[in-house]
Amino acid sequence: MAAPRPRAAALEFDPARHTAPRLVAKGDGLVAERILAIAREHGIPIREDRALVDLLARLDLNEQIPQELFGLVAEIIAWVYRMQALAATPVAARGPAAGPR
Repeated sequence: MAAPRPRAAALEFDPARHTAPRLVAKGDGLVAERILAIAREHGIPIREDRALVDLLARLDLNEQIPQELFGLVAEIIAWVYRMQALAATPVAARGPAAGPR
């Protein structure tokens, strides 16, 4: 059985300009691969959540996420902040439990 075709979506959240995150990129196949490559190039954390990407793919580009998705997207934003904080913390300061596995 073939692997499912990659699908990706990218959100932007600037609380100074918008009241909710908005969809800034979405795509399948090669477009999804390019979205992921750009995220990696810029050190943007990537989280796999096919169900959420499927929901986001229904939105138009630059559309703010609907209120029904606030909870899910808030979890993603919190996860991104944790990943960025972890990346900024030296490994020795994390202690043995938080180091690479």
